[in-house]
Amino acid sequence: MDGKRLNLHLVSDATGDTLNAVARAVTAQFEGADIHLHRWSLIRSRLQLHRVLEGIEAERGPVLSSLVDEALRAELAQACERLGLRLLHMLDPVFKLLADELGTPVRATPGRQYVLDADYFRRIDAMHYVLSHDDGQAMRGLAEADVILVGVSRSSKTPTSFYLANRGIKAANIPLVPSLAVPEVLDNPRCPVVGLFIDAAPLIEIRRHRLRLLGTVETAETAFQRDRENYIDEETVEAELLWARRLCAARGWPTVNVTRRSIEETAAAVLKMMESWHDRRAAAATTPRAGA
Repeated sequence: MDGKRLNLHLVSDATGDTLNAVARAVTAQFEGADIHLHRWSLIRSRLQLHRVLEGIEAERGPVLSSLVDEALRAELAQACERLGLRLLHMLDPVFKLLADELGTPVRATPGRQYVLDADYFRRIDAMHYVLSHDDGQAMRGLAEADVILVGVSRSSKTPTSFYLANRGIKAANIPLVPSLAVPEVLDNPRCPVVGLFIDAAPLIEIRRHRLRLLGTVETAETAFQRDRENYIDEETVEAELLWARRLCAARGWPTVNVTRRSIEETAAAVLKMMESWHDRRAAAATTPRAGA
């Protein structure tokens, strides 16, 4: 790369999540590029757009837009043409494809994906569920879970659970500790159980960092944190991981190695495993029993 700075403006009439996700995915492929993102969200009036245009003129660069209001789109296009800047309306190709397939015009309503509908309240409910069932809490409520994540301490169970909750998935997570009995609720689970694993070396480093944050304060988060040496001892950690892997294998629980995965990638893998679990259940339900 030649070190050139590129200003990239993201103009949205809603939260800007769509543009942010696209920008992150695309800019990640230009290693070493000096790209500065300027985020302009909830732009729904001419006054708000004029402030955006002032910012674009001050820090000139191409514009990605997800505006749907025709008047605002036209004004943005005119301003970009005047400034000699490239403008791309990110949603237009998808709008056109679906409109052609459905034979229905697009309803240009800003923020329609964020209406307070059943899906929205399902996500909120799932978030409350994760808060109540984190780290093995409220075992009686596990019958309501859509998925149960198990794994040793610091294997990304909690952040993965919260990410899934944002998708409307009620995810409970239970720590696996060799010195403690496996909870009885896992003997006959009513939903998929997925084991999360991480390689020993990064796990030890994460645990060391955790202990540094805790300092000398006594905590009851897991049995291992009451024994600080074993919690980060290489031989003990490797034995702990081996025990947990064997437990998952014996119970037929699929596993995900999170060592080099982002939370998003881990959640995607869990969702696939959930789908496979439900497919197997559906197939078993429709298969005639011998002698029937």
